[in-house]
Amino acid sequence: MIEDVAPRQVWEALMSNPSAILCDVRTQAEWNFVGLPDLVQTGKHPVLIQWQMLPAMEVNPKFLDALASAQVTPEHHVYFICRSGARSMAAAQAAKAAGFAHVYNVKDGFEGPLDPRGHRGHVAGWKAEGLPWRQG
Repeated sequence: MIEDVAPRQVWEALMSNPSAILCDVRTQAEWNFVGLPDLVQTGKHPVLIQWQMLPAMEVNPKFLDALASAQVTPEHHVYFICRSGARSMAAAQAAKAAGFAHVYNVKDGFEGPLDPRGHRGHVAGWKAEGLPWRQG
């Protein structure tokens, strides 16, 4: 089972644990137009690897290879984040099945669920928690 971790707890782990990594599995378009977690204060940067790829949103067949290319090892504590937590959970499950011992899902992702007006980023998730982020 993959643990859902609240965004603020993920931030604290990134600040305090040298082996903690944030892997953003959204699409290139989301990184560019929605924004990215800003990890400058942690001395780290997010590892950007698409779990699914546009236009068909097919699962990236080279996802695990890309993790290795980014020098993410099974010993790291890897926190996976996506828009709302679904793709990141699938990515975390794939990493765990590949032998990564410490994988987590960022609860509610970067933007969280829709608010009553149909907008994301206000109810829960990285942005709603007020954690650092920047426009792509």
